[in-house]
Amino acid sequence: MSNKNEPWIIRDLSWLSFNERVLQEAKDNSNHPYERLNFLGIFSNNLDEFFRVRVAALKRMHLLGKAARMHLEENPQWILDKIQHIVIAQQHDFDRTYAQLIRVLKDNSIFIKNESQLNEFQKRFIQKYFGEKVRTQIVPLMIESIPQMPLLNDKSIYLACVLGSKNNPLMSHFALIEIPTSHLPRFVRLPSQRDTHDIILLEDIIRFNLDHIFAAFNFDIFSGHIIKVTRDAEIDIDNDLSANLIEELQKGLKGRKKGKTTRFIYDRNIEPHLLNYLIKRLNLTRRDNLIAGGRIHNFKDFMHFPAEVFRDIKPRPAAFSHPDLAQPCRIMDVLERKDIMLHFPYHSFDAIIDLLREAAIDPFVKSIKISCYRLSKHSKVMNALLNAVRNGKKVTAVIELRARFDEEANLAWKTMLEEEGVEVLLGLPDKKIHAKICLIERHGLDKKQSYGFIGTGNFNEDTAGLYCDHCLLTSNRKITAGIRQLFHYIKDPGRKSLSPERYKTLPVSPFNMRSHFMKCIDAEIKAAKNKKSAKMILKVNSLVDRQLIQKIYEAAEAGVEVNLIVRGICCAQTKRKSFKRPIHAISIIDQYLEHARVFVFHNGGKPHVYLSSADWMVRNLDHRVEAACPVYNAELRQELIDILNIQLSENVKGRFLDNNQRNRYIKRQEGVAATRSQLAVHQYLLQKAAAAREEILS
Repeated sequence: MSNKNEPWIIRDLSWLSFNERVLQEAKDNSNHPYERLNFLGIFSNNLDEFFRVRVAALKRMHLLGKAARMHLEENPQWILDKIQHIVIAQQHDFDRTYAQLIRVLKDNSIFIKNESQLNEFQKRFIQKYFGEKVRTQIVPLMIESIPQMPLLNDKSIYLACVLGSKNNPLMSHFALIEIPTSHLPRFVRLPSQRDTHDIILLEDIIRFNLDHIFAAFNFDIFSGHIIKVTRDAEIDIDNDLSANLIEELQKGLKGRKKGKTTRFIYDRNIEPHLLNYLIKRLNLTRRDNLIAGGRIHNFKDFMHFPAEVFRDIKPRPAAFSHPDLAQPCRIMDVLERKDIMLHFPYHSFDAIIDLLREAAIDPFVKSIKISCYRLSKHSKVMNALLNAVRNGKKVTAVIELRARFDEEANLAWKTMLEEEGVEVLLGLPDKKIHAKICLIERHGLDKKQSYGFIGTGNFNEDTAGLYCDHCLLTSNRKITAGIRQLFHYIKDPGRKSLSPERYKTLPVSPFNMRSHFMKCIDAEIKAAKNKKSAKMILKVNSLVDRQLIQKIYEAAEAGVEVNLIVRGICCAQTKRKSFKRPIHAISIIDQYLEHARVFVFHNGGKPHVYLSSADWMVRNLDHRVEAACPVYNAELRQELIDILNIQLSENVKGRFLDNNQRNRYIKRQEGVAATRSQLAVHQYLLQKAAAAREEILS
């Protein structure tokens, strides 16, 4: 995974190793078939984004002919060749997994049928369905008669058709049909026999009706094969301070639709002359990422496979209210007494909405400030902010217009908020605002008080049910002052007196976060060298930053106990000759997405614990505004440490991260109980909640 002489694992190859862990979950027979299909969809969606962004960036760097010192990429073409090799191998593994899942579905009386497997009643059904629902949604493109190849949407799939005549073998034409999955469901349930479920894909309905689509022409031989392109999705915002950020973004969004093709996937059974024609018209070569796949593409839609056809799906445990915030209560009163830590998806996100609603109607609340990176489509957070404005509060919302693939949605929110009177800050021209912070200012009859929350994930009620994140709710004056300082900086970054590097409570990127954590590691190194207990637990989505990795190496060389929990990219090697003790690194892939960033330093038995929105990556530490928050409350510190220790004991859904990133499952030792950490954390929090309720009642 790394060059022979380099002590780093190549970022993009480590990412592919992460996606292989997702594919492992699709292959795992102990998972429910519905979950396995969902993991196939996640794998496919991940790979789409990887090609849109990472492979696109590598191709651009290669074309520039530079050494490409961006992050860890030093030989773009070598990496591109390795990517092609790995992706093709994973594609074969993916196809085998899907074929096996089809057999599993059959065992459950669920059949995914194609256009050639229908009975007469089903044929009549899809003819009618096509006429009523599909026909008006499609317009075939006769690509041979179009001088310039039409731009193919990289979020769509296309049926590439060969049209022929039995009477005239020389008469052959090509056509493309975009499958209208943005308007119609990909999976259509067919009339089925009792206790069975037959399903057909939308593209197969279109395949069956090709003779109707081209009835006006003299064709009587038809074949169709699904193809898909992936385009360069990177938006390069102009750093010129005089540039209009919104105009630049809108130009970027338009450019995305015209981005260079970074991958072309096709049905391996496609007619060779059609394939050659498409490659030529798309200006591709055999050195590009040409991936021969199966009959079906855009497997991301399998994340929405109809669950109702399964009889035995067990619903995921319902989120429960934090015992101190169970309604009815005044949350701001609770926060004056104590800090509260919410752990999603186990705790209900409603507490965040309840606090914002409470602030919206409290006559003494003067202002609400919040940073918004990714929002729910029907955001209750935004609804609470709009109601706050209507109640006379001053509301400030930081909307990050460069939240990748959510740019258009955030532009729409910006317009709506401004129309209602919200002050919208668009962040900084050269830095994304990624910090997850909120500040509520209340001026009571006898005092001024601030309340805030700071989280590891987005303030999004939809993803809060799927992502494992932590959110600290507090009235601690040090923390709220740090949050206030950060909002002042975002609004007026030119004033040096407002620079977050001058405020010491919250380590902030791009100013002092890296240096702060390097000092924390240095303290553990010093303790180890003095023969004292020294250890740290670092939980991130991605570990890429070379300076911090080098500092972790120094810790391992000094004998510090280093535990890493890394969901995705891990560029750190875990064993080297110079290490006094190897680095213990694991990755957990399970039904929820591990998304939290938590950092624990032993500190001589008085742990320093931090929450953050920032991964240890160059982009987070140098090119984004991020915040890390110290956890001052001893009980909450221990709660987080307990959760991390549960995760470190994972032996069901965990993998070791070694130098070769082989993704070996952590085997359960003889006599050691099975620990599936996401279930164990849920149980741990339930027990804490029950104990807290008993204490409240007593």
